[in-house]
Amino acid sequence: MSNHEQQPAPRRGKVLEALARAERKVFTRPAPKSANAQVEFLLTQMKGSAKAVAEHVGTSTRTIERYRAGKLKKPQKRLRAALAEATESEWQPQVRAQARAQAATSRGMMVEVTAYFGFTCTGSSDDGRERHITTDISPTYVKQILALQEAGATEEELHPIVAEAITESYFTEWGTRADGLRANFTAVTSISFRF
Repeated sequence: MSNHEQQPAPRRGKVLEALARAERKVFTRPAPKSANAQVEFLLTQMKGSAKAVAEHVGTSTRTIERYRAGKLKKPQKRLRAALAEATESEWQPQVRAQARAQAATSRGMMVEVTAYFGFTCTGSSDDGRERHITTDISPTYVKQILALQEAGATEEELHPIVAEAITESYFTEWGTRADGLRANFTAVTSISFRF
């Protein structure tokens, strides 16, 4: 791979991206912003291996070495995004772990979503349509969602559990109404989580 060849940036789905944004909001200090500071941080995390950093962000070892030496300062858009993503995914692991543990055991999480919700139910129900919903998710579901995320679940694998969590808290009000209702969502326009 030459200095200018770069792998395409991986695309994450909206649910996975929303989970990553929620984690970034719990940081107690801002992550490094400049490309050189990000490269230095990633080199520290990867025990000084420019090759490991290069593979992680999809560029050449030579490019990482040039950032380390200060010869390069402004990466192209794709590399800039990959460096920021890699830095934020490694930044303050104890703070993130503590927020995740609290959400999965006691606090739960808030979700705000705009998506198309369709239903199945014994009896009658509203027709499916796009809805904007803000609701709490119980720690039980948060634990399942975070476990799937850590296991490398795809967006399609996360949708059913998120839909089930929203169904329980919003549509059936924790099992007090609409017995047997099942909701699924597709065409997610926007989603955000808050620990």
